[in-house]
Amino acid sequence: MSQNRKTHSPAFKAKVALAALKGDQTVAELASQFQVHPSRIHAWKKVLVEGAQELFQDGHGQQKPNEALIAQLYQQIGQLTVERDFLQRGHAA
Repeated sequence: MSQNRKTHSPAFKAKVALAALKGDQTVAELASQFQVHPSRIHAWKKVLVEGAQELFQDGHGQQKPNEALIAQLYQQIGQLTVERDFLQRGHAA
């Protein structure tokens, strides 16, 4: 029997983790309110706390470009350029 796993958006995870970090409610209360398992809340809170330092490392909170995404986009541009050039040569002949 397969389980249907619910995927949560990053915004939702951040909202729940911030609520847990705030400490106004217990994790059990948050789990009931947001319909997620308490272990998920603990994990998201840990990610938030550990990742917060990175926000302030370079440029006073400015985002660093995602280098993997940039590399992937350059690769895609190169592939499309080669395909375009190949197709243009086909029409010229």
